[in-house]
Amino acid sequence: MANTISSLKFSGTKEQEAELKKVIAEYKDQKGALMPIMQHAQEIYGYLPIEVQTMIAEGLDIPLEEVYGVATFYAQFALNPKGRYKISVCLGTACYVKGSGEVYERLQTILGIKGGECTPDGKFSLEACRCVGACGLAPVMMINDEVYGRLNPDDVEDILNRYNDK
Repeated sequence: MANTISSLKFSGTKEQEAELKKVIAEYKDQKGALMPIMQHAQEIYGYLPIEVQTMIAEGLDIPLEEVYGVATFYAQFALNPKGRYKISVCLGTACYVKGSGEVYERLQTILGIKGGECTPDGKFSLEACRCVGACGLAPVMMINDEVYGRLNPDDVEDILNRYNDK
């Protein structure tokens, strides 16, 4: 779910590419270089699209499948860009039994994306999480650092509209 391929066009800059090549050169001859290079690459680009994974594979002279395997195995790596407004819906037990699954489904419908994806305009990204520590407000979603609790699916559109003016 979280590792579907993005429909957004990759828009890396020459400066980002130069920075990544510098990181690869710095770590290339060290044992276990792949993870720190990937972490730095994600800091540079914000996520690890196939174009970045390819640069890493070529820079380390390893198969692209190895880079992709690491990127998809570890939850810390994102294959899709994050939106300006990052929406996280808690699907932990307390939230789920109070209807967060329906809130999540409504968000997918309204935004036209699946979990782990970003809207084509780069405004919203959507993901599920397991707990935000606000069980007393279940069901809960967060948009960036703003917490919205005691939600029902009918609340979603009004909340999203608040961000359309920003």
